[in-house]
Amino acid sequence: MTANFFKGALLASVLVLPAGLAQAQDDDRAILTIVPQQLTAWVENYNPFNTTTVLPTVIDFMYEPLVIFNALQGGTPEYRLAESYEYSDDLLTLTFTLREGLTWSDGMPLTANDVAFTFDLMAEYPALDARAVWPKLDSVTAVDDRTVEIRMKEVDAGLIYQLVQVYTVPEHIWAEVGDPVTYSNNTTVGSGPLTEIERFTPQEYIQCANPNYWDAESLHVDCVRLPQLANNDQVLTAAANGELDWFGSFLPDIERTYVGTDPDNHGYWFPAGSPVFFSLNMETSEPGLDEAFNDVAFRRAFSMAMDRQAMVDIAGYGYPTVNDYPSGLGRAYHSWNNPEVEAEYGQYTQFDIEGARALLDEAGYSDVDGDGFIDSPSGEPIAFSIIVPNGWTDWVNTVQLAVEGLNELGINASMQTPESPAWTDQLIAGDYQAAINSVTTGVTPHYFMDQSLHSRHIGQSRFQSSRYTNPELDAALDAFNGTTDEAEQTEIMNEIQMLIAADMPLINVFNNPLWYEYNTARFTGFFNADNPVARPVVYSGVPERLLHLLALRPVED
Repeated sequence: MTANFFKGALLASVLVLPAGLAQAQDDDRAILTIVPQQLTAWVENYNPFNTTTVLPTVIDFMYEPLVIFNALQGGTPEYRLAESYEYSDDLLTLTFTLREGLTWSDGMPLTANDVAFTFDLMAEYPALDARAVWPKLDSVTAVDDRTVEIRMKEVDAGLIYQLVQVYTVPEHIWAEVGDPVTYSNNTTVGSGPLTEIERFTPQEYIQCANPNYWDAESLHVDCVRLPQLANNDQVLTAAANGELDWFGSFLPDIERTYVGTDPDNHGYWFPAGSPVFFSLNMETSEPGLDEAFNDVAFRRAFSMAMDRQAMVDIAGYGYPTVNDYPSGLGRAYHSWNNPEVEAEYGQYTQFDIEGARALLDEAGYSDVDGDGFIDSPSGEPIAFSIIVPNGWTDWVNTVQLAVEGLNELGINASMQTPESPAWTDQLIAGDYQAAINSVTTGVTPHYFMDQSLHSRHIGQSRFQSSRYTNPELDAALDAFNGTTDEAEQTEIMNEIQMLIAADMPLINVFNNPLWYEYNTARFTGFFNADNPVARPVVYSGVPERLLHLLALRPVED
């Protein structure tokens, strides 16, 4: 299939949409219908430490963070369970003071002992430490009922952003749990605004207000309803019918397919979001792939076979932003850009099939067995599949364009579409060949660079899916948060960008927008371009969604 044929087919395609969903607004309560995740069935798991099958409304809504750092407002702290924090003079001790009178949803006191217990639990069970914070800590101590001291092994100015997303669990419940790693936590005793599971089926669940929520005055949503929707097409059908209130999905031709169905109430806002990249498993056991994936010449050729603009315009309908920064920095962080990096390595992020072919030829890749595809310099076959979650329409189309470019280059690549949980498991375990992936952003570019490339994150989350190890880069990433001096941080970030660009461990292609759509027919207060309070998305991993929930008000009849 030629590139032009495929692109034309995508542009000309017509969506076939499934039947709409039934509304569950069957009483006088303010029930907010949201779609924070697309799955073929809900799995009842309320364990906030779980990174795969945990329900998407557990963290933030069932378990509240200590502090939310508002990334859209330059990292301004929004205090939640904690009312303040401070560093010691040597920057090694971080002290949180909890709000007075906090309780769990069952009425038991929520104290500093619960916070310390949660960290001790991660120390005892490293599998719970998804953010890999415990190895950086000396101790976590409850000084009194409201005061927690966290002693760090070394100065790390960015660690606080991870620490506040360790969601505190109740000691009086979890101390009796035999295996907290596999625990499904059906007791659902939490600290957040929505702790009560009123109804659960694989097709729908309803989560309602915490009867003992400390900030109940700010909560005007009685329940959230989560219908099971498997893909973007199903979301589009439900959204166009006015059945959804708050969601975040790729919708083709959004002005026509969504806004146009109810211009008075349907809206969207797409702030700059996460980097999207291709990762190659550098710990694969297949000889040909091991040789190719660990060769920077192959990775550069892979990158040059990516038609990034087509991915944005065709697969993404123009919504994403091309990421052709050799470091993967992305346009949202351009103020950090090191122009020397682009000058030296910029050619490797430009779409250039002939240039890529010349690069492979020079590195010794050729078609040894005559099957039409190149083999490794040692003569081993190279054939791999790129995994992408089933139903993620824009990403599926992106991978199709990537496969097309690679095939044109003579690389035997194909696509596989596992379900989202299986895709996540494969990335964490390293049980895959190649993948499309993304990483969440933070206040500075250091966060996503560290999460996706520092070796300590291998096997801890899906973000470090390449299983890449570079001690020099690890040291530079560590050094960035070893100082609070802005000039020093800029110098270190320049070095980080140069190291990444020189080795190209990931093939960045574009930056996703923050997918966000809303419907004002039943609720008001949604964040948008005219009300840019915080990142507006509903999906897990963005704590600001709690601020968004608390800003909503039901429309008065």
